[in-house]
Amino acid sequence: MKRVFFLLLVATFALITSCEIDDDVNYHFEALQVKSVEMPESFDFGEVYNIKVTYFRPDNCSFFEGFDVVKEDTTTRKIVTIGTVVEDEDEECTGEGEDLVSSFNFEVIYDETYLFRYWTGEDESGEPTYLEISVPVNSYNSAKAPTTNNDSSAVLKN
Repeated sequence: MKRVFFLLLVATFALITSCEIDDDVNYHFEALQVKSVEMPESFDFGEVYNIKVTYFRPDNCSFFEGFDVVKEDTTTRKIVTIGTVVEDEDEECTGEGEDLVSSFNFEVIYDETYLFRYWTGEDESGEPTYLEISVPVNSYNSAKAPTTNNDSSAVLKN
């Protein structure tokens, strides 16, 4: 029984290692230009917000990959929209480009104004340009603060 199991294991290993992986697809990551952003005028501390970003897809070889969000300071975030560009020798990249929308969730964990810096491209000298949006955080609403009864249970004020 051990010999059969061993032979089966060796055969499986040989089969798996003989599989050829298709390495013909080449790609690279590229920043996609942000055109506009839908954000609230203010945040409430502790809440999660869905932020919609309109970005430019330059051709049919570029695909949305996600957002690179970098914390530059306590409440400063640099956001770059990342795309995957497929490099295929057999297919030409075409299209005039199109504006598309994607979103990400953002949780407010500080009670200070947030500064968002969305990458919009580069200027004539090759320096990055940003769409900067400041969003204040509403002060903590004491009407929602929990208080305790005499029996030590929490009660929310409405």
